Amino acid sequence: MTRVAVLGGGNWGTAYAAVMADAGCTVRLWARRAEVADEINRTRVNSAYLPELTVPEGISATSDSAEALADAEIVVLAVPSQSLRDNLAVWREQLPADAPVVSLMKGIELGTGERMSEVIADAGGVDPDRIVVVSGPNLAHEIAAQQPAAAVVASASPRARARVAEASATGYFRPYLGNDVVGTEIAGATKNVIALAVGMASGMGMGDNTMASLLTRGLAETARLGTALGADPQTFLGLAGVGDLVATCASPLSRNRTFGYKLGSGMTLAEVTASTTQTAEGVKSCESILQLAQGAGVDVPIVENVAAVVHEGRSPRDVVGALMSRARKHEGH
Repeated sequence: MTRVAVLGGGNWGTAYAAVMADAGCTVRLWARRAEVADEINRTRVNSAYLPELTVPEGISATSDSAEALADAEIVVLAVPSQSLRDNLAVWREQLPADAPVVSLMKGIELGTGERMSEVIADAGGVDPDRIVVVSGPNLAHEIAAQQPAAAVVASASPRARARVAEASATGYFRPYLGNDVVGTEIAGATKNVIALAVGMASGMGMGDNTMASLLTRGLAETARLGTALGADPQTFLGLAGVGDLVATCASPLSRNRTFGYKLGSGMTLAEVTASTTQTAEGVKSCESILQLAQGAGVDVPIVENVAAVVHEGRSPRDVVGALMSRARKHEGH
């Protein structure tokens, strides 16, 4: 059986650990808080994040990263994107030398503009050929309920992506292979920002026409940015692109959509932040994605206006007006 270390005991880290255990792997799950690890080992429940999931017996939990990583054949990283670099400063010397390193994170690092695979290579000292990105329409609560879902397993290395796909294939979770790491990561990060915009519109009482328009134009600017950075345009029509975008924008289980909904309903940023214990990645990543787009000379009006709400205090209603009054252009622009 493949020995796997999953570093991150939140929603998606726990759900993906369960996928790999159900696929026949032996999994050590690292949780930052000792009480979370202890609860999983005692009761087979992670009540803080996925109380509905009975954690498979193939998973043991620990708050000691060295213990989790010892002899691991695959390493999975599932921490908030903006904390990854600090965590890798601790984990770098503990990472097994030859194991594929899997990123479940969907964000762009503030300050550097680096994608998560770039942070792993830089701060973790990991050869890019060992880095694998898993992304798609993968809402953790639905995965925990074993509802059928698919994902892209992307890597520059055919061997690494095949190995990770085999270790996470179950009757309810179907991995597809891909080689477009750039496109997979840009799609995963930007869809969180588009979901914030969709949530704001919904919170203001707007209907399906508005949602569909934001989703479609959001996909267009995501593809523009990704292509400018070297991605394969086809990636944005697949699971990591439109698939993940639809799930994140449409589902009430989406943290980013829910965060945007509360802003659109009239709550302040501080009030929404205080009301949630979980990370909405788009709130921080919108600024770094905007900077990345500006550096590449790419127009991303939805991202720009979401960043204005989150970081400049503009009202969601003003943002809708700004988007609707933009100069008319050909749809393919």
